[in-house]
Order: sequence, then C-alpha cells, then structure tokens
Amino acid sequence: MREGIDLLRDMLLVRHFEERCARLYQESRIRGFLHLYVGEEAVAAGVLGELEPDDNLVATYREHGHALLKGVDPGAVMAEMFGRQEGCSGGRGGSMHLFDAAHRLFGGNAIVGGGLPLAVGLALADRLTRTPRVTACFFGEGAVAEGEFHECMNLAALWELPVLFCCENNLYAMGTALERSEADTDLSVRAATYGMAAWSVDGMDVEAVQHATRRALAMVRAGQPCFLELRTYRFRAHSMYDPELYRDKAEVARWKERDPIAAFRGRLEAAGVLSPEEAERLDREAAARVDDAVAFAEAGTLEPLETLTRHVYADRGTR
Repeated sequence: MREGIDLLRDMLLVRHFEERCARLYQESRIRGFLHLYVGEEAVAAGVLGELEPDDNLVATYREHGHALLKGVDPGAVMAEMFGRQEGCSGGRGGSMHLFDAAHRLFGGNAIVGGGLPLAVGLALADRLTRTPRVTACFFGEGAVAEGEFHECMNLAALWELPVLFCCENNLYAMGTALERSEADTDLSVRAATYGMAAWSVDGMDVEAVQHATRRALAMVRAGQPCFLELRTYRFRAHSMYDPELYRDKAEVARWKERDPIAAFRGRLEAAGVLSPEEAERLDREAAARVDDAVAFAEAGTLEPLETLTRHVYADRGTR
C-alpha cells in the first residue's frame, strides 16, 4: 500500500503547484495564458505512474501536472512559468509549451488536437526502429471533433502503433458543454469504430485510472493501440482569463464533493495504511517542494536581448 501513498504524494504535488500558480498569476508574477489542472490530478497520477522513464509523452496546454509527474524538476517548470531561461523550455514556452527531451516530454501543445499527429509520428518511428517504447498522448474531449483525431485513430489502428490515447473528458471544450456539441457523448465508442480497444474510466478515482492504464499498456506494448476516456472535471475555469459564464456554480460544487485527493486520502486512512499525521506531513512536503520551485524561479534570469533571435531565425551562414 506504499504505492497508494505515492499516488497521494503525486496528486498533492500537482494540486499545490497549480494553486500556487493561480496566486502568482493574480499577483502578476506569472503572465500570459494559464490553464490549471485542479480537480483532474487523479488522471495524471494514475497514468504517468505506470509509464516507463523511456516512454514518450505528448500533452496539451493544461500540462503542468503531466510534466511534474514525468519527472521534470518543479523548479524548471516554475521557472518556465516565470519566463526565466532556467525554465525547461528556456523561458520561451511558458505555461502551454513545456518541453523536456531528457524526460521524453515532447511538449504541451496550444492547438486543440495538435499533439495527436506528433504522437502517431513518434510511435511510428519507434515501430520502424523496433524500439520497445510507448507514446502516451493526452488531449481533451474537444479534440474528438477535430479532423486529425480521426486521421490519427485510423493510422494508429491501421499500422498497429504503440500509442496510448488518453482523452481527458472534463465535459467542457473551453466553454462548450459536450452534450451541446456531440450527439453521442460516449467518446470511447468513437475510438472503438477504428478497431482499437477503448473504454471509459472514472477519472476522479486514481486507483481506477491506474488499473485501467495497466490493462491498456499491456495491450499497447503487445502491439495494439488503446483509447481511454478519462471522465474528470476541472474545478477552475478553462483559463485564468475565463469569466466562466457557461456552467452553473452548483454543478461545480457537486463535482468538488468528489475531490480526488480528499477521496483517496480518506480511503487510505480508512484502510489503516495512512494516519492523519502522515497525511498532513505529505501535504507539507508537497507545499515545501513548491516553495523551493518558486524560490528557484525567482532567482532565475531573463534571456539577454542579444540572443532573443536564437532558435527563431536561421543564420545565413548555415544555409
């Protein structure tokens, strides 16, 4: 059951990181767009904990938690939020474009569904080179309406690519409710039409996500792509710019009663494997890690003006 404590530790780190980012944004210390993962922590913890270090990860613009649980240092992630060159993307990407080749994190992606073709390409490369590796691709339910979703499902199934498609269905594609845009809201059925294994999972239950991921990864590593529809809910607005006029406050309150962290902590305590004192210690440790990350980011440096065109324009002498 120590594994359960590790899951709780992961979720607490993501929650504290996201809540701190919200405060820093309100203080104008983080700028630009900011999409928070509060409420969805069970998805990242349940999936990422089952991947191997060498597996690929492709994420969305709501990817802070994915980066942290893939092993990217919290300080490097926070420094990226601050636009410091010590950030994981050199301070050039910000919240939506976290990238770390060493941890095989191939970016957050600001384009809805934009990571799907990249994931298929990575998986195809691994298949052609006979590299025993999985590519996990995260995307929101809004991506299911995009053309590249269907193209990528088809190619992954046709070529039997080692991809685990993780659809984070939080019910609202930005401000549009799923039931207002899709005639059939069971998204796993959509993927199953391409001949791949696909099923829905309670994304608010970290153990359910973990078990589903283990089952799916066994299939993927055996040469069969899989699709998981992870039914979750974001407790905060789509982004920090969002006035959130499209959903009822009572609905948000009902979902908060299913907080994945509180529910799992209660389950561990009821099973006698976690004491209230240890739970509080884990919470303090997560907060301390985020404190250290903020201190690292604040001590970081901005990129000097003379190098701002690096990686943007090709040098004439190299053509």
